[in-house]
Amino acid sequence: MAHKLRSGTPRHVQVSEWLRGQIESGEWGIDDQLPSESQLGERFSVSRITVRRALQTLESEGIIYRRQGLGSFVGTSRVHQGLHRLTDFAEDMKAAGLEPSSKVVHSEFEPATEIVAKALDIDEGTSVLRMDRVRLGDQEPLAFDRTWLPNFFGRLLDGRDLSHETIYHILEVDYQIPIISGRFRIEAINAPADISQHLGIPWGRALLMIERVSVTEAERRVYYQQRFYRSDRVAYALELARRTGENATGGLPIRDFEAIFK
Repeated sequence: MAHKLRSGTPRHVQVSEWLRGQIESGEWGIDDQLPSESQLGERFSVSRITVRRALQTLESEGIIYRRQGLGSFVGTSRVHQGLHRLTDFAEDMKAAGLEPSSKVVHSEFEPATEIVAKALDIDEGTSVLRMDRVRLGDQEPLAFDRTWLPNFFGRLLDGRDLSHETIYHILEVDYQIPIISGRFRIEAINAPADISQHLGIPWGRALLMIERVSVTEAERRVYYQQRFYRSDRVAYALELARRTGENATGGLPIRDFEAIFK
């Protein structure tokens, strides 16, 4: 039996509101599958395009998640954390309502490879500290970090408990070395075997890799990092403002760029 929609409100909004209400009332629990697009279209006498817009709205809010070829499912509660300002892992987790911690699995000085040297603006073969950490939220592995620091900054971390302290906090609070900017690059990759075992996922599972270079005053590079996020636990949402008229030149300004933790 078709569900009659109210007049005056966009159809996709009404569909998303109905679904949200069903989820909040407990009609479906976490990871329960929602009705298919065709079933929802029949229920509300709307097109599949309208249904998809409704589902996209709920997905962007973190209320549901979708799997290609399988359908839509009720998600766990998620809190957004912004990437339009520079934050460290602990700040991201606390903003998402998760308790952050880390497990250091490797910490040794080694010669900088060509890629690391270029990222840190140093000569290839220069001594750098390489640190590998499993990053946890509420004791569950969410990410794996591989971080390289020039010798000077690496020595400042000697004897520190990086299972609960962050590099940002140590440098900024204890040594008054401000992290003033960062450069990011996000790429989808298949999980290498050495990383998948630390994250508790199958080898070859899709991961989000974020390459980051953090910079202090005078453009001095503090560290180069590769962070591997579990794709089943985090997604990114981007909101842009559209420029028109005389101000239409140049790139679109970012209003928000955030990770959604599942």
